[in-house]
Amino acid sequence: MATRKSQIRKDNVGRILLAAEKVFALKGYVGASMVDIAAEVELPKSNLHYYFSTKEALYRAVLDGLLALWKEDALCFEAYDDPQLVLSTYIRAKMMHSRQRPYGSKVWASEIMQGAPVLGEELTIWLDEWAEMKKSRLRSWIAEGRIDNVDASAYLYMIWASTQHYADFDHQIAVLNRGCALSDREFEQAVQNVTRVLLKGVGLSA
Repeated sequence: MATRKSQIRKDNVGRILLAAEKVFALKGYVGASMVDIAAEVELPKSNLHYYFSTKEALYRAVLDGLLALWKEDALCFEAYDDPQLVLSTYIRAKMMHSRQRPYGSKVWASEIMQGAPVLGEELTIWLDEWAEMKKSRLRSWIAEGRIDNVDASAYLYMIWASTQHYADFDHQIAVLNRGCALSDREFEQAVQNVTRVLLKGVGLSA
């Protein structure tokens, strides 16, 4: 019984977080309400408050979930040593989450653009440590002659900008694609193109 209840709780929390991503992305933190989110997830507002007592607590949970997701995307930097494998795996993971979780990417972008009012110092500490590990790996590959000499920070920014563009500017992409969202085939082509360009930029082949 306890296991079933815990699974129901996990499923409900997951549904709520995804619904909250969408509402926060479309209406912003200030414009979103718990009523909006409850309607999106099709739960009574009282049920929503059972899991998250305040809108701020739910918003923070959304951001924390995105942090965990992107940490997971970057595990390849620790799991593998081959720069071609690491970078192509990381780029694909980032691209796929832009397609599967576009609202989450937009919520994250909004938080950062406003100066991280909720994450604050937590973001500064986490992001600095996380990025430094990735840059250190890039620098070690450069020192070993395994990739071309590039500025490690700038290269990370290029990866983030190129991959998250497909979430943050999905409407612009659709407008330029004859008014239609990218099909699965077109998106796979985009993944391959982005990967090829970013890898070629450091002397690797896709």
